[in-house]
Amino acid sequence: MAEPRLPIVIRRGTPAFLRANIAFFLSALAIFASLYSVQPLLPIFANEFSLDAGAASLALSATTATLAVSLLFASWVADRLGRRTLMVWAILLTAALGLLLPFAPNWWSLIAIRTVMGLTLSGLPAVAMVYIAEEMEPDALGFSMGLYIGGTAIGGMAGRLLSGVFADWFGWRPALVALGIAVAIAALAVVLLLPRPQNSTRTRIGLRDLAHLIRVQFNDPGLPWLFASAFLLMGSFVTLYNYAGFRLAEPPFELSHAAIATIFVVYLLGSASSAWAGGLAQRLGRRKVYWGFVVVMAAGVFLTLIPFTPAIIAGLAIATAGYFAAHGIASAWVARRAQIGRAQASAIYLFAYYLGSSALGTLGGYAWVMWGWNGVMMVSGGAALAAMLVAWRLFFLPVLPVPERPAEPPSGI
Repeated sequence: MAEPRLPIVIRRGTPAFLRANIAFFLSALAIFASLYSVQPLLPIFANEFSLDAGAASLALSATTATLAVSLLFASWVADRLGRRTLMVWAILLTAALGLLLPFAPNWWSLIAIRTVMGLTLSGLPAVAMVYIAEEMEPDALGFSMGLYIGGTAIGGMAGRLLSGVFADWFGWRPALVALGIAVAIAALAVVLLLPRPQNSTRTRIGLRDLAHLIRVQFNDPGLPWLFASAFLLMGSFVTLYNYAGFRLAEPPFELSHAAIATIFVVYLLGSASSAWAGGLAQRLGRRKVYWGFVVVMAAGVFLTLIPFTPAIIAGLAIATAGYFAAHGIASAWVARRAQIGRAQASAIYLFAYYLGSSALGTLGGYAWVMWGWNGVMMVSGGAALAAMLVAWRLFFLPVLPVPERPAEPPSGI
């Protein structure tokens, strides 16, 4: 009898390992830079297209809304096309739309492009971590996962920073042209470098089975609360950053768009806090530490009420550190908590995550128009307070009656 074939994994120190890690880092950087590049441009869009803050926020909210829904089906599509095929097409189409975006002749064509971009963006975060888990040898898995997650954080920061600073110097269209070219170069590198999968498991399930796997997640006493926390935390966080730019551009602050964009450097605190919080949760337990980071985030949100530039920046930094720490714990908690359909559980978490960004991010804009920063606090601060209540509920969550199995990686962040 023939011996079973051993899996062909990517081993640390090989050329394939180097190629794969460069490809995943660049793909994460390109995707998340594309997603968040418009956030510092919202005040510029409002001025150029004669919009209020709520309407201007559609440049981001329309993308995250489409992304939220698409994530529920992306893994289903990947099982039919293959993970690498979906990822390659996702990043190439995103790059093409990014190059088209600066030439949008009017506001609604810009929104149309950004809406379609939400569909193409979903193809990478939905399957990237699963690809890494399947193809990397166990000893290399932690490094590759960490590098990919680092790419998502750096990409989100770089996209905001590049577009905001360049827009202040040259205008928003040239800024998006520069970003589009950078993303296109990264996309071509990914196509050339990303190895073909050798261990991909393609379980073709029907739409009815997919719907069942989605429904069953709500039978667990804890998962719906974690989904709610994703909606509230992301909604609060995005609302805070969406309209901080509007506030800091007005008297008495009157900061330039370039200066406002540099504030996104505090995202580096988020990357550090997420890694530290993950280790702390591993030692002490998620229930014991999660609520504390939600409180830290809420404290940062309310600190921005002080009309003093250093206090606002400090509040943004504290909120960022607390948010990334809480989100990192919650996303891993979902993957550990789900007993079946873990990919679907992670997809629902991300659906709620981006839905919160879209819904509360837009609502915060209309609150800003009506009541200024106090209105933003009603949305962002209110969501943060609600997240604290959810975190308190999760503190008393019953422990699973069976031992937890090794977690599948979450679909993305």
